[in-house]
Amino acid sequence: QVQLVESGGGLVQPGGSLKLSCAASGSIFSINAMGWYRQAPGKQRELVAAITSGGSTNYADSVKGRFTISRDNAKNTVSLQMNSLKPEDAAVYYCNADVRVIMGWGLKDLTYWGQGTQVTVSS
Repeated sequence: QVQLVESGGGLVQPGGSLKLSCAASGSIFSINAMGWYRQAPGKQRELVAAITSGGSTNYADSVKGRFTISRDNAKNTVSLQMNSLKPEDAAVYYCNADVRVIMGWGLKDLTYWGQGTQVTVSS
């Protein structure tokens, strides 16, 4: 029905930058919130940043001032610009979207996840 495809992960040195992108496609009527979560080994998945269709944003305290989330509603994409990366930012980053999906009989609100992209911060 709906697919989220992430790109942009990789290896970066401490203090460096990366930009993650996520594109949603499929039977999309509209998308409400989009966001990025991350999960490090042995830890629970946590919210990194989220953005509503109106542009309101929410950030984890640990990334405020360093990460910036943005979205293109026309293209159904969301991006995460990550600056001043720290070793503790290393994790698998997942894109998330609350989508109003076009079903055969009408509309249904569903939440989707991307497959995850690895971010490694190491010298």
